[in-house]
Formats: sequence, structure tokens, C-alpha cells
Amino acid sequence: MNKEKLMHYLPWGLAIFIAIVFVQSLFFKFTNSFETQHIFGTIGEWMAGIGFLEFAAEGFAAYGGYTVGTVELIASILILIKRTQAIGAAIACGVITGAIFFHLFTPLGVSVVIDETGDRDGGQLFAMAVLVWIFSLVILWLRRDALAALLGGSSRSNGQPALHD
Repeated sequence: MNKEKLMHYLPWGLAIFIAIVFVQSLFFKFTNSFETQHIFGTIGEWMAGIGFLEFAAEGFAAYGGYTVGTVELIASILILIKRTQAIGAAIACGVITGAIFFHLFTPLGVSVVIDETGDRDGGQLFAMAVLVWIFSLVILWLRRDALAALLGGSSRSNGQPALHD
């Protein structure tokens, strides 16, 4: 496959992967599954122990899954539309940066409890988060001209053409 074809299909393949990861997680978030309760409850408890975050802890534990799920749904839609793909990737990168932070710097951990018996996922959620993060950054790089145009600037100063497909 030549470079031009690769640059045409790569952002779409990465975008489809991100959308699949986000959309498949919506069932868990929107049904308030045990896993979702555990994840957002653990983070809420952690927030309650930090003075300036205490005010948001209860709401995050109760509604964080719905909120994050809604943002992921919006990102999934935007990332699958060429005109808004860069914005979708930026939203995906932002929300998944938060997920990675919570996995690494809170009691949640990299391997998450997934059921009432205490079984863990072996780091699968974390690994998927890292892939989404990397893929969204790649899309942002490949679509940097579109992102700059949406933000009112231009990232091309050397006269090279923008990535079109």
C-alpha cells in the first residue's frame, strides 16, 4: 500500500476503533453495571478525601458513568464524520486522559474489579484506554490542519498541502 492510501485510510481505521471502544462501554455506563458502580464509586471515595474535590465526590460517584458515557457517545459520533473528526479525537483524548489518570493515580488501579466476587480485568480497561489515547493523538496529528482551521489558525507554514480524503 502506498503512503497516500495509508494516510487516507489510517485516520478512519483509528477512528472506528475508538468509536467501537467507546460505544461498547456505553451499555455498562448507561445501565449502571457493577463495574461502573465500582469504578466511579472508588473514584468518588478518593475525591471525598481531597479537600477541594470533596464537593463533587458524591455526584461523581452517582452520575460520573452517565456523564462520561455521554461525552464518549458525542466523541464517537464526531470522530466518524470527516468534518468533525479532529474535534471528536480531541474530546476522546481529553476523556481518556482522565481515565488513564484515574487508573494510575487513584485507588482504582490498572487492574479493575469487574464483578461482585472480586474478579479483576487484568488491566484490559487500562490497555484499551492507552490505545484510545494513542490513536486519538495520531488522528489529531493527521488532522492537525482541520483542527487548526476549526480553531481559526493554520498549522501549515511550509506550503505543504493538507491531508485530504
